[in-house]
Amino acid sequence: MDIKLIMAIITITLALVFYTIGVFSERKAHILKKQHVFIFWLGLVFDTTGTTIMSFITKEGAGGQTGMGLHGITGALAIVLMLFHALWATLVLVKKDEKKQESFHKFSIFVWLVWLVPYILGMIIGMSH
Repeated sequence: MDIKLIMAIITITLALVFYTIGVFSERKAHILKKQHVFIFWLGLVFDTTGTTIMSFITKEGAGGQTGMGLHGITGALAIVLMLFHALWATLVLVKKDEKKQESFHKFSIFVWLVWLVPYILGMIIGMSH
């Protein structure tokens, strides 16, 4: 197995681990805390890193051609949502808006579920090769 593929799998799986921990620990705490926001950012960094590595692998395998299939579209959407989620979480925390801190977990679950789509699609695509 190619070292780039191994690194991509590790970083994207770390994104899953951190994002899942962040989302469900926030939900369990019933309030958005600084540690949750940090974990959201960490998940975003790992996901972006893994996605970037995967896109290099894809370009190499396709002779430099790129296409935006379902996996690419859902992956891009997930990263945009994760970025918006992390920025909004940071803003809510900085403003110390207690009502939004208490209800933020609803949006977190939505973003996490959307993020799972490209993760699962990627696993399916990877296993079919």
